[in-house]
Amino acid sequence: MDYPELALHIAGRWRTQTAGGQRAVVDPATEATLAQLPLASRDELAQAAESARRGFALWRAKSALERCNILRTAAQTIRDRAKTIAQVLTLEQGKPLAEALREVTLSADIVDFQAEEAKRLYGRLVPPRVEGILSQAVTRQPVGPVAAFTPWNFPANLPTRKLASALAAGCSVVIKPAEETPGTCMLLVRAFLDAGVPPDALNMVCGDPAEVSSFLIDHPAIAKVSFTGSVAVGQLLGEQAARHVKRFTGELGGHAPVIVCEDADFAFALRNSIAAKFRNAGQVCASPIRFYLPRARFDEWAEAFVQAARALRIGAGTDPATQMGPLAHARRIEDMQRFVDDAVDRGARLLCGGRRIARPGYFFEPTVIADAPDDSRVMRQEPFGPIAVLQPYDTLDEAIAAANALPYGLGAYAFTRDLQTAHRLGEALEAGMVGINHFGVSQPEMPFGGWKQSGIGQEMGAEGLLHYTELKTITVGVPA
Repeated sequence: MDYPELALHIAGRWRTQTAGGQRAVVDPATEATLAQLPLASRDELAQAAESARRGFALWRAKSALERCNILRTAAQTIRDRAKTIAQVLTLEQGKPLAEALREVTLSADIVDFQAEEAKRLYGRLVPPRVEGILSQAVTRQPVGPVAAFTPWNFPANLPTRKLASALAAGCSVVIKPAEETPGTCMLLVRAFLDAGVPPDALNMVCGDPAEVSSFLIDHPAIAKVSFTGSVAVGQLLGEQAARHVKRFTGELGGHAPVIVCEDADFAFALRNSIAAKFRNAGQVCASPIRFYLPRARFDEWAEAFVQAARALRIGAGTDPATQMGPLAHARRIEDMQRFVDDAVDRGARLLCGGRRIARPGYFFEPTVIADAPDDSRVMRQEPFGPIAVLQPYDTLDEAIAAANALPYGLGAYAFTRDLQTAHRLGEALEAGMVGINHFGVSQPEMPFGGWKQSGIGQEMGAEGLLHYTELKTITVGVPA
């Protein structure tokens, strides 16, 4: 597999050499350097923001149908290049190639859905209540140039969510992908540009994350900020945006519970739980973390869960036999060990895993912990890795209370064969997305977003497009 020469797209042209220096992009499966990433200087960031200002004027002037057609062409271009994009994604991020390919093709589906939504950005007419008013209209218009920031765990899906919705609404975008995984985003940006998006309407920059985000949020050309990442960074960027009264969407972290009811099909629930927990090595914001199990069947579930976790084939994502790849970088390894050590020190039982795998690359064993105290770090903070916590419960009320106890509410899941219980759990679980008997809560046609500290606003679905628009009322009176 070949990794491309990296470049930033600033003010209408690709730049392999920039004034901000460079940094290495590393293969997490081997720790080998893949390429050097050019970094933008403050002057180049300003050029990107001003380019977005020019691009917004051009892009918003196109009709909704024109934008739809260009974005649909972009979606097909992504599909045509899916194999190449997926290979680059696996090299720089580490997930199995089959997962990477599914991510890229789903990204194309997201673009298609948002392209069609561009034609359905409806307003409404409101009957006047007083004489002399000919019409009262409520319309939606694009908010303006967008600064979009995405992490490394889904290098295709997460940039695509922001690019597709913003461009469908008529906004221009300056996107900053994670410096660990820039190649995937670069290929996506090429696909949008090759499909006909004006060069000034789409800029891509990289650099020191704190410096880039602070500069772009402060820049007067930027009207909207969209961020996916941790709660702590999201709070910081949200505060920065608020100081300028700029629109902000934050898709932040979670700590998803799974309630397995006594009547659930345990084999079905277990099989799906293993696949969801260790997908992308647990580096998923809506990944299941806390598994609440009926006390009478706790040991049965724990034994089967541990057996399945130990059986996972760990390796480089380029190996077709791999089921779980490496973590994204060395910092994740160190953090996983701190989670495990803290839980065990506080009295939790380590059922399997808990250590870095002795081989090149950032590999950590699939880890299962039982009976973790409520004050342990793994029960309070998102581990964002291959760690599952198993906890027994005596009543369903107790399980629901425990599931809702944290200040996060992104995803929540449950397994039951009782229709009434399914509806009860759907209502009672405090999360933006609840999956009953499945984990597939992220689909192009469905809004994705969290409650509480897990975020502000939604992405995807019809709702995702609306966050890139402003409401305007237009009242026309009888001329004198």
